[in-house]
Amino acid sequence: MRLFEALGVQRGDVVAFTGGGGKTSAMIRLGNELKEEGWRVLATTTTRLAESEMELFPFATRWRANLLRGSRELAQMLDEHGFVFVYQQIRSDKVMGIPDEYVSRLVDEMNADVLLVEADGARRLPLKAPRSYEPVWPLDTTIGVVVAGMDILGQPLDEHHVYNPQPILDRYGFPYEAPIQPAWLAQILRDERLGLKDIPPTARAMVLLNKADSPLLEARARRTAQIILRQPRVDGVAIGNVHNPLEPVIEVQQRIAAIILAGGMSRRMGTSKVLLPWGDRTVIEGIIQTLLPFRLADIVVVTGHKAGAVERVLQNYPVRTVYNPMYAKGEMLSSLKSGLRALKPEISAALVVLGDQPQISARVVRHILTTAAQRNDTLVAPYYQGQRGHPILIPRRYWRPLLKLRKGAPRDIINQQPITCVSVDNDSILRDIDTPEKYAQEKRLAGLE
Repeated sequence: MRLFEALGVQRGDVVAFTGGGGKTSAMIRLGNELKEEGWRVLATTTTRLAESEMELFPFATRWRANLLRGSRELAQMLDEHGFVFVYQQIRSDKVMGIPDEYVSRLVDEMNADVLLVEADGARRLPLKAPRSYEPVWPLDTTIGVVVAGMDILGQPLDEHHVYNPQPILDRYGFPYEAPIQPAWLAQILRDERLGLKDIPPTARAMVLLNKADSPLLEARARRTAQIILRQPRVDGVAIGNVHNPLEPVIEVQQRIAAIILAGGMSRRMGTSKVLLPWGDRTVIEGIIQTLLPFRLADIVVVTGHKAGAVERVLQNYPVRTVYNPMYAKGEMLSSLKSGLRALKPEISAALVVLGDQPQISARVVRHILTTAAQRNDTLVAPYYQGQRGHPILIPRRYWRPLLKLRKGAPRDIINQQPITCVSVDNDSILRDIDTPEKYAQEKRLAGLE
């Protein structure tokens, strides 16, 4: 996955980078990716860069007071080079950024597609805590990217490995010079006085865990991301290595919730399907037990028929129930809408699970979630021999057309969207327990009879 895809960069964005562990490299990688896409990219800093780092940009020009006043000079530079870094002056081998009041004008007046900004410094260390005057976020920041290097794990918490460690020591009481653990890293990056300090309230906050260049570091980054995402202010956590020439981002961890559709009338069954026995529990409990190990951000059970009985069965489970008053019409659409509306704003995608598929496989769920982390721009669905089944993962960007649909089935919208297919080796994703015969068959297949 490319960096601009992982961060969800759109034309008109102001993307600001803070932290350590590859911040400048990430900004340059992003700029080059966007240039290759034909974008006009401006970059600057609100603080300072090392003079040697300026050579990494395709082109750099010094800021002058008349650079924007009716002059086509900067626009012509963009036309010619595609990616231009603007600075104020060079002093003592340091490149000084442009005056803060001119940052917004760079995009407003120069017909650039995107502005990239380095908003603090870390002296090339993999982790930092901001000083009192940092970071210098542009007020127009739309995406704030907090960067850390995974090579900090296991390193001592001291000045040689962490830029300005004292605020971390003061806030959390971690032992000085103790090896930094994944949970510590997560706490630092998600803290609104440390990693997220002063980020503009209208900006999307993303974390980039850089230098995850081994399977072990990928796994540790994944666990770190899960802890970071307990902070609702963070939209997502990108994991990768910006120096990887092919794939700088391995995956993006985001908050995924499950919606279990459990409110149908069960007319063909003759009794509530979700309350039928399934081993030593009910069908709905079996489904929830399969989902719980994945540590989803939320599990919402949409009820309708026999709602009270379902709620009583689930009272000791860490799930929420939402009642669909339109359940009697027998439409999946109304239940799906009820579930989507119940999800919190920080949820990035919904895994839609049918309440009459107790044979849902943990392996299939894991495959869907893993694929979604690697392809966060499409729906993800399991397929068996060309047939699509459930569960289906739907990113938030595709919720609106579903919520606007007045009649019909969700598939009417789903079929119009890009879908990443997950191939599975059995047809359990297609089967349900709509009738007594199917229920008996599924119990036999599951070894419950």
